[in-house]
Amino acid sequence: MAQQDIRVWDIFVRIFHWTLVVGFTVAWLSGEESTGLHVNAGYLVLGLILLRIVWGFVGTRYARFSEFVYRPATVKAFIRDTTQQRAQRYIGHNPAGGWMVVLMLVMLLLISVTGMGVYGIEDGAGPLAMLAGQPEIVEDILEESHEVLANFMLVLVLIHIAGVLVESFIHGENLVKAMLTGRKRRE
Repeated sequence: MAQQDIRVWDIFVRIFHWTLVVGFTVAWLSGEESTGLHVNAGYLVLGLILLRIVWGFVGTRYARFSEFVYRPATVKAFIRDTTQQRAQRYIGHNPAGGWMVVLMLVMLLLISVTGMGVYGIEDGAGPLAMLAGQPEIVEDILEESHEVLANFMLVLVLIHIAGVLVESFIHGENLVKAMLTGRKRRE
């Protein structure tokens, strides 16, 4: 490791990130089936999200929300500067990336809750099994919400990937590699 490298992403954040990628992908691809695979992938995602929220308060420096949740004016200025290819480089999450993390965590929580609601109504199982027997309209609303949220999450994932690629280009830095190794150049 070069002297100018700095450890940014701890092992928890890296394992969380890549496990979430797999968990969400499996859940999304198996979404048309009410299978054990889909349900278990959903529980994996929910567990990961809950752990990440805790880690956002007690984790290492760059994992904490206080380190990367910026004021809206800062985010707006960062996005403007990015479109002009002159955005400031951040060691941890940049202002737009920080808010994307928060938005994705909230979306995944909503997807998980609506999914557990559907599972509770349809199969009388899971933490929301008490919803079994609800009118069909409740099931329809939860099911449609779950699907719309999951598809919107896919859009957020694509925006996230685009942001990573743009930032990697602007700053001449491989951010995917950084999420694998945990290291970025100090600069």
